[in-house]
Parts: sequence; C-alpha cells; structure tokens
Amino acid sequence: MAVKDPTAVERANLLNMAKLSIKGLIESALSFGRTLDSDYPPLQQFFVVMEHCLKHGLKVRKSFLSYNKTIWGPLELVEKLYPEAEEIAASVRDLPGLKTPLGRARAWLRLALMQKKMADYLRCLIIQRDLLSEFYEYHALMMEEEGAVIVGLLVGLNVIDANLCVKGEDLDSQVGVIDFSMYLKSDEDIGGKERNVQIAAILDQKNYVEELNRQLNTVSSLHARVDSLEKSNTKLIEELAIAKNNIIKLQEENHQLRSENTLILMKTQHHLEVTKVDVEAELQTYKHSRQGLDEMYNEARRQLREESQLRQDMENELVVQVSMKHEIELAMKLLEKDIHEKQDTLIGLRQQLDEVKAINMEMYQKLQVSEDAMKEKNEIIGRLEDKTNQINATMKQLEQRLQQAEKAQVEAENEDEKLKQEYVNKSESLQKEFSQKEKQLLQLETDLKIEKEWRQTLEDDLQKEKETVSHLRIETQEIINLKKEFLKLQEKNRQLKRICQDQEAALQELASKLSESKLKIEDIKEANKALQGQVWLKDKEATHCKLCEKEFSLSKRKHHCRNCGEIFCNACSDNELPLPSSPKPVRVCDSCHAILIQRCSSNVP
Repeated sequence: MAVKDPTAVERANLLNMAKLSIKGLIESALSFGRTLDSDYPPLQQFFVVMEHCLKHGLKVRKSFLSYNKTIWGPLELVEKLYPEAEEIAASVRDLPGLKTPLGRARAWLRLALMQKKMADYLRCLIIQRDLLSEFYEYHALMMEEEGAVIVGLLVGLNVIDANLCVKGEDLDSQVGVIDFSMYLKSDEDIGGKERNVQIAAILDQKNYVEELNRQLNTVSSLHARVDSLEKSNTKLIEELAIAKNNIIKLQEENHQLRSENTLILMKTQHHLEVTKVDVEAELQTYKHSRQGLDEMYNEARRQLREESQLRQDMENELVVQVSMKHEIELAMKLLEKDIHEKQDTLIGLRQQLDEVKAINMEMYQKLQVSEDAMKEKNEIIGRLEDKTNQINATMKQLEQRLQQAEKAQVEAENEDEKLKQEYVNKSESLQKEFSQKEKQLLQLETDLKIEKEWRQTLEDDLQKEKETVSHLRIETQEIINLKKEFLKLQEKNRQLKRICQDQEAALQELASKLSESKLKIEDIKEANKALQGQVWLKDKEATHCKLCEKEFSLSKRKHHCRNCGEIFCNACSDNELPLPSSPKPVRVCDSCHAILIQRCSSNVP
C-alpha cells in the first residue's frame, strides 16, 4: 500500500474540522439566535479551529532567547494588502491587556468576525503567496488549495451577528484545544453506551498523545536552548579574555603617558620662570622710554595749539571780508529772484482760476443730470408704492380664502368624526360616502397647498419690491448729499474768486513797487561804477557825520555806505527802500543810493 503524506493528512483533517465547526456554528446560531456572545461554545471552538488552521506549517522564527512561532506575523501583513484592515490592526495594538503576539492574533480574528470581513481579509492574504512563503512552509494549509476552500466556507458566516467583548478578555493565556465531543454526537448514537465509552477511551488516548507530544516539544526546545546558551557562553569567555588583554595594554599606556606628562610640566615651569624675568626687564625699559616720549608729545601739542589759534584768527578776518563782498551780490540776486517769483505766482493763480471755472461748469452739468435722475426715480417709487398696495390687497384676500379653507377642513373633519361615531354598524352602506368625503378632503388639502405656495411667492415678490424701494431711497439720499456738496463747492468758488481778485490787486501794487525799486537799483549800479576805486574811511578817523557834522554817540549811531564809503548818522540817513526779502525797509545812501550798514561808534564800547 502507498504511504500517504502526513502533511496532506493534516490538511485534510483540519479542513474537515473547519467544515464541521462552521456548519455547526451556523446551524446553532440560526436555532439559538443570530446574535452570539463570546461565551457561546460553538463560537469558541470555531476560533480554536481557525487558530490551528493558521498555525499549520508556520515557520519557526529564531529570537534572542527562544524560538518564536506565532500567527500574528501573517495577520499583521493584511493591513498592507487591504487598506480597510488598518483600523482593526491599530485597535488591536492599542488594547491594553494584550502582551503576546498570539493574544493580538486572537483579538484580530474576533474583530474581523464582528466586521463580517474575515473571508475578504484571508482571501487577500492567500492570493499573495510570495509574501506568505516568508511565514509558512510550502506544504502549509494556507499555501495549498485547502486554504482557499476554508476562505470560501467563511463567507457563510456573514449571516451571523457576533457581539464580542475583546477588551476585558484574557486572550494571552487561553488554551486552544479542540473539543471533538461537540462534533461526534448524533441523534442515532445517543442510546449506545458502548460507543460512548469507546469514544471516551479514544479521546483519552488522543489527549495523552497530545500531552506527550507537547512535553517532547518542550524538551527538544530546552535542549536547543541549552546548546545556544553554551555557544554564547564560550563566545563570552573568549571576549572576556580579549577584554582583559586590552585592559592590561591600556594600563601600560596610561603609565607611560603620566610619566611623559610630569616631564612636560617640569620643562614648562622652568621656561615660565625664565620668560618672567625677561618680561620684567623689558617692562622697566619701556617705562623709562615712555616718560621721555610723553614730554615730547606735550611740547608738540602746545606748539600746535598756538599755531592753530593764529590760523583761526587769520581765517576769521578773511571770512569777514569775503562775507561783506557776498552780501552786495546776494542783495542784487534776491531782488531779481523776487521779481521772477512774483511773475510765476501770477501765472499760476491765473491757471488755477481757469481750472476752478472748468470745475464749476462740470459740477453744474452733473447737478442737472442728477436732478433728471431724481425725477425718474421719484416716478419709479410712486409706481412701486402703488404695486405694493395692490400686493397687500391680494395678500389680504388670500388670507381670507385660507381661513375659509381651514374652516372648511375643520368642518369636514368634524363631520367625518360624527359619521364614524353614528354609523359604525352601517359601515358597508356608508363606505362610498366616506370615500367621497376623503376625496373632498384631499382636494381641499391640495387647494390649501396651492394657496400657500401662491402666498409664499407673493411674499417673496413683496420682499424684492421692498428691497428695490430701499435701494432707490438710498440713491435719492446720495443725490441730496451731492447737491449739498455742489452748493459748498459753489461757495468755495466764490471765495476763491475773491481771493484771486485780491491777489491780482496785490500783484499789481507789487509790480509797481518793483518797477520803482528796479529803477533805483539801476541808479545804484551807475553810482557804484562812478565811485569805484574809493577807499572806506576808518572808524577811528570818522568821528563826525558828513551831512550834519555832529559827533557820533549812543543816540547818533554810525551808518556806513557799502559803495562810496561815506559815514552818516541815523538822523541824516532817512532814505529807506522796501525789499521783498526783508520784513523792514533798509536805509540808503544819499549820494550813491547804496545800502547802509549800521556800525558801532568808536567812542562807544
């Protein structure tokens, strides 16, 4: 006889168990009620069978201390393949009571069943066999056709509603043992005691074999762990010997470095003492040389101050002479500049007057246009008011019709109730009349709805008309404001005309005075040409006025002519000339008509 493959037998057994558990769960749920709790035995056995199916052919992963074999790895892979599974994976990781990967896998299976998406999640996992090969052997249930069959069977569980509490349940320490007694019972064999005894004996033998296999697995895992610990112990001993040799070498190097450090300290101390003596000697020589240099610097500084004082005096005298020369030229330039400025201001004022006239014409045209628009808008407002009155009248009529319709409806309802109370026994004969009343009631309701809609449309039209009226009132108010502004601008225009007329009169007066001053300036220029080459009289020599021949004093102050050099008293030099650049008139020489300069008397300090 051909020997069967043990892995194929395991897959067939697990497939049959999955079929029995899913079938029993669906049948019991339909008889018991479709909403199941976590304490329901067939549901617990279903999760145990699914756990065994997922563990079949799982690769053993080596960790630091022991060998790990869990189904959480492939289930955690589902969230990358199926984006909707991210919520389940996140909630499983956030559960506080779960500490082991197996507990997280059990919680994941329960949440997937409650979502009715366990078949979809496992189907996505089975399709990606290249990713499953990292977790399962090639002969595993999930890698073969039996896995696809189980996924198809899981679709039938969508008819069941599961209400499971995962948060407070201890999923880490649960023992996943399949209870075959739930699937071996049948209605025909209930009376057979011998068969039950045989089954019990078989189950005892099976439990004994499973326990023995479990102990053997633990012993083999302990042997492997001892071997790994011995290997790691030998490696640690070798590393300890290497570390001791390194420590001895480092101690020798430390001793050598300390001896070298002491020698360097001694050399640096000797060098510091020698340099300290040299620095003190150099400091004394520097102090002696510094005293001599300070004396030389003070002497040079004193000489520089004297020379700078002399130079300052010379510069002051030169500035006085230059300033007197520039004053004459500046006065001439100021007179010419004032004449040109007055002419420019006269031209500018005339241009402003023309602009103001143009603005007045524009404002007058705008006022006429705004008055025409005001008349049109007043007519529109009157029409709108008439229309609003008509709408109000129609609204009142509609309200009256609505009240009548409501009264008719109330009367119809009252009549309907009376007919029901009086003719309960005669329902067959009055059924036709009742249907007619209902039709009338429906017609009244439809009429009422139509009238309400009509009323709503009329209210909307009324609201729009009110808004247009408000807009027109705002525009009329703006037109009134524009009219007020136009009146203000007219008043400003009148004021500007008056100011312009006053300024023209003032400019005419200034022009006449400037023409006179220009003639006097020409006379002064001619006198200056005639008197060129004369020398100013010194203050000490000028003791008496040239005209009145009286001695200068506090009351009779000196006035010196810039051009001819003559000196007069303030009583004799009465000729004054107004200048635009100065607020007061200036005194002019009687002989050459040049500007006089007031000077202190020689006998007055």
